[in-house]
Amino acid sequence: MLVDSHAHLEMDEFDGDREAVIRRAQESGVDCIVTVGVNLEDSRKAVALAERYDMIYASVGVHPHDVKDIDETTYDLLRDLSKSSKVVAYGEIGLDFFRNLSPKDLQIRRFGEQLELAAQLALPVIIHDREAHKETVEMLKGRREGRGGVVHCFSGDYDMAVSCLDMGFYISIPGTVTYKKSGTLRDIVRKLPIDRLLVETDCPFLSPEPERGRRNEPAYVAHTARRIAQIKDLPLEDVERVTSRNARDVFGIKTEAS
Repeated sequence: MLVDSHAHLEMDEFDGDREAVIRRAQESGVDCIVTVGVNLEDSRKAVALAERYDMIYASVGVHPHDVKDIDETTYDLLRDLSKSSKVVAYGEIGLDFFRNLSPKDLQIRRFGEQLELAAQLALPVIIHDREAHKETVEMLKGRREGRGGVVHCFSGDYDMAVSCLDMGFYISIPGTVTYKKSGTLRDIVRKLPIDRLLVETDCPFLSPEPERGRRNEPAYVAHTARRIAQIKDLPLEDVERVTSRNARDVFGIKTEAS
């Protein structure tokens, strides 16, 4: 069974067939999905969705694109949302210097504030990093000690990955590992220990091969797991078992047996 450690099932792209998407995930062997808030509105939707389905869990937080919209009530409202038993992480938070939809200095300030809030809430963090590798590592090194977390949709180099592992973070691998031009990511996957890797879709974005051109969905996380098994020359069953265990460990998700 697989865990899709990073999805956005609360987004509008799934409004027309969300139940069918969840059913297809289950039929493909996905037994747990973490749906990730990117702003206050979507965090509310993520929590509501998680509370409706046993197999879905949620995170709350504000993506760097949206930190320009944080006001004096946002953090208190996110704090209230985090009280749900289905909230297992704070995020996705971080830095995005590729699109810069929020000013860089504001991104850095809000990232620090949200790292502090996550520590107060004793929640692991889900980190977004795009074209801000150095700054992201510096911010994580300077954070107040918390529960660690996940660097999602990893796009840094091997040295960055090692730095993140040394700080107690897991590395989450998206469907881009299946792309022909993703040789650097495949090399990093080859070198990193399987017991520190997660798999994710980041759906509705980043559909893996052979689904490129279609909306991504949690069922497609199996393509990513299969590619990792090939890269690391491991049985697919081992990749499924270990990455799922890793996700449950970092997010504190109990199995039925436990």
